Formats: sequence, structure tokens, C-alpha cells
Amino acid sequence: MNMKRWNAVLLVLVAIAIIAVIYGAKVIRRGFSAADQPTSLERVLSRTVRNLGIPSSARNEKNPWTARPEALQEARENFANRCAICHGKDGNGQSEIGQNLYPKAPDLRLPATQNLTDGEIHYIIRNGVRLTGMPAWKNPHMEQDNNNAWKLVLFIRSISQLTPQEKSQQDTTAKSAHYVGSAACQKCHAQIYEYWKKTPMANVVRDPREHPDAITPDLATNPLTKFTKDQVAFVYGSVWKQRYFTKIGDDYFPEPAQWDVTNHVWRPYFVANGADWWAPFYPPDNMKRPTGPTCDGCHSVDYNIQTKKVAEWNVGCERCHGPGSAHVEHATRGNILNPARMDYVHANDTCIQCHSQGRPLTNPIGGKYYDWPVGYHVGLNLRDYWQLEEHTLGELSFTHFQDGTAHKNRMQGNDFVQSVMYRRGVTCFDCHDVHGTDNYAQLRKPVNQLCLECHGPDSRNGPRTATLTEHTHHKDGSAGSQCIACHMPKIETTIADVKVRAHTFAFITPAMTDKYKIPNPCTSCHKDKTTAWATEALRHWPERSPWRVD
Repeated sequence: MNMKRWNAVLLVLVAIAIIAVIYGAKVIRRGFSAADQPTSLERVLSRTVRNLGIPSSARNEKNPWTARPEALQEARENFANRCAICHGKDGNGQSEIGQNLYPKAPDLRLPATQNLTDGEIHYIIRNGVRLTGMPAWKNPHMEQDNNNAWKLVLFIRSISQLTPQEKSQQDTTAKSAHYVGSAACQKCHAQIYEYWKKTPMANVVRDPREHPDAITPDLATNPLTKFTKDQVAFVYGSVWKQRYFTKIGDDYFPEPAQWDVTNHVWRPYFVANGADWWAPFYPPDNMKRPTGPTCDGCHSVDYNIQTKKVAEWNVGCERCHGPGSAHVEHATRGNILNPARMDYVHANDTCIQCHSQGRPLTNPIGGKYYDWPVGYHVGLNLRDYWQLEEHTLGELSFTHFQDGTAHKNRMQGNDFVQSVMYRRGVTCFDCHDVHGTDNYAQLRKPVNQLCLECHGPDSRNGPRTATLTEHTHHKDGSAGSQCIACHMPKIETTIADVKVRAHTFAFITPAMTDKYKIPNPCTSCHKDKTTAWATEALRHWPERSPWRVD
């Protein structure tokens, strides 16, 4: 019996040896590259060995942190700084480095990671994985490192993919749920709600009877047309311009005067032919141009084109997360939409639906011409409802400069979809947090700090200089040292001479100003200099390619 057992063991060992020899011969014949895909057997063996190497005491540890917004935000920033270079910004492993490791950086959203215990994930973060690219993020003298590791566990849990059951629930909910208003979200998301209430998104349209301070100027000083506070049903805007809507029947109409918030002056408001595409389809009288077709679909939640009613004025929670009745009744991941869990196209469409110039694919709709994507809501394909404004290269239009950069405001989406950032899967909310922050434009961080998360000196994403000063050729802390000064110049008109920033992130050279009359950031800042001076200065920047100066 013992002899038979030893023979069996010997056969197994011989089989293993043969397999090893065959595998070794293949490796020797074809060479070994970290770019190769590991075999299924290797993946199973490596994960098994890794998991067996985690002590049971660590495996059963509980996370001392709870998934509060501030902890998740801190963890997200830590993930971006430490982990995203291999795992990708959303944990999918699709980074250039992650896909060229052996074994590959795993997709942290999948069950192979999500089925681990919190303790197991924490142990891997702290101790790394031998013979892989996963380092140990552990400093025994810094308790903060341990806290950061536990918070990273929270973030990794937060990015897990929806299960098939959750996806099915989401589809069912989308058909059956109804809108309940942002106030219904306050109970569970109090901190987010309080921040959001102070944002422009939550205050773009205000009733002066509910908000007595909504009207910025003294209406009596208006020299263009006379109307009183009692005639103003809604005040629109407060950042760059302010317009005033009068209600007649079930419709709202814009008064023919607007307030320039920056310059503190009254200016006429009338959309002439040759401006927005829809202007020729309406009489040349503001009181015959209702805001329902031209404005209200983007300034509300669930504008109904038949009843002209809304679920909520302003950009409320459900504008981006879908109808919330089921989620309010019993909150699960499967009965609410979250753009953060969507692919980059659908995620960005959540913002592009309103931050773009375009027109519905079907026009007119019910005899009216709409300037917003009627029928679209988050989760659907925006391309099935909306066509971005077309542009012919070399042509200066009302909407575009000759190179395709936006010419006017509300075209962040038109710009962004042309950018390398968009093509690399960056989303609007990688930079902005519409829930509200203390930074300008609801940026997640101060602007240079935000940009340098991905574009630090000598990083693969550029700039390819040792210091930021070498890249900008401007003193640290100066206006010219700001990333947005050159890559997001204020060249897009919102009202009169007030401009907003471009979102192509491309550097517009002085030579392009000479050829196409597109404003460039150099002479826009150095107003006393010429484009020839700026071009000559760029030629002496050693890291600047001469073929990107002209």
C-alpha cells in the first residue's frame, strides 16, 4: 500500500517537473516580458499564495473608520497620490504602468478584491505583495499611515462594481421611481446637502419672494427698460450676469435687460439672429420667447414640456442621481444612480447635457425649438438626444474660434470632448465637486495643487522639467505660474468683455493668434507686448519644441 502511495506521489512530482520543463522551455524560446498576460494558473496560484500569507489575526481586523464623506474624500486624494499611477484613478487597473506590470495591477472593483475582508485589504496595503509591483505602505513610526490605509479600504469598497442584482434593481427603479426633491436627501447626506445649498447649482434660479436678497442691482437704476420687483417671478444667475424672468400664464419670459455683475452696469438682453441657432425660429420679442424651450430644462429637475412643471427648480440632487423615491424609502446602491460608477462617457454626459452648445436630434418638438436635450436623463446615452454644435476648422463662428476652441460661455463640454484629458478617461468631477467646496468653481482643491496631482514635475504626464518654474518660466506664486494661465486662458465670452476659461487644456501659441485671431495666453496677460515678442521668447525656452511654437 505504501509502495503504491509513493508511486502516486512520484508520478505527481514527475508530472509537475515535466510541466515546469515545458513552461521553462517556452519562456526561454519566446523570452519573458512583463507586458505578457499571466496564465489563469499563475493568477490562481499567486492569489492563493498571497491570501495564505495573511495572518488570521490581520484577516479578521475591523475597520475603525466609517464611510463618512470627509474620510472618503481624504482617501480618494490619498489613492490619487499613491495608487492611481498603477491602479488607475477609479481602480480599474487600466493605467499605462499597471498594464505593463507582471502580474497586472488588478481591477480593484471586481470580486477578486471586493470579496476580501477589510482586514485582508488593509494588510495588503500596509505590507505589499512580494514579487509584484505592489509596495508596502507601512511606516511603523507613523500611526497616520495606518489610518490612511484603513481609509483607503473605505475608498476601495466605495468603487466596487454593481452586482447583477443591483444593476437589475437599478433598471427597475429607473422605470418606477419618482422625483422627491433634494430636501429628501438631507437626512442621510446632511453635510453634502449643506455644502450643495450654497453652490451656484443650487441657486441659479431664485424666487425673490423667497429670497429677498436675490436681486443684485437696484432695479430703479435700469435705464433700458422699467420693471419692478413684483414683476420678477424668477432671478436667473448671480456669478457673471443676472437676468429677470416675468411669468405670463404658465410660461416665463426674460426681460430685455440684464445686470453685468462684474462691471456693475445694465446691458441689453436679446438673442439676435446669427447668434444662438434657435433665434430665427422665435419672434424678435423677448415676451414671445418663453424660457421653457430655451432655458428651463437645464435649470431644473425633470422639466415637463407638456405641463411646463418641474419636480424642482435648480440643479438638484436628482438631476445627477435620477429619481430618488425608492432610495429615500430604503437606501441601496442599486436604487440610485451614481455617475462615479459609470464609464467616463456616461459620467461626463451628466455634466455635458447642460454645459454645452448643441441642439436636440429631433427639432421641432411639439412645434417648439428646444435648446436642451429633451428626453435625456442621467444614465441614458446623451448622443441619442443631443448633438453638439458643429464647427468647420478655420471658420470663426458665434460658438467657435477657428481651431475649434469655444468662443462663448456654456461650452465647457464642447471644449472638453476635444481634449487629451477626455480621451484618457478623466471626468468633470475629477476636478470639480458639484456638492460644493470652498474653492473657486467648486474645485476639489486649489487649482495648482489639483493639476499637480497628475502633472507633477518630471511626471509621465508632464511637465517634463525638474521644477514647475522651469516649465512656466514664471516666478513661483505669480499669475503666470498658475497652470490655468496657459492651459485654460479666459477667452470665452459670457457677457460683454467678461470671459471664462477654455477647457481644451491646449496651449494656444502667439503664432495661432497671428494666423487665426485666436487670443493667446501670453499677450492676453502681457498686454503691452506683441505676438512677435511672445513667439521669440518661446523660442528661447529650451524644453519647448520649435514645432510647437509656430
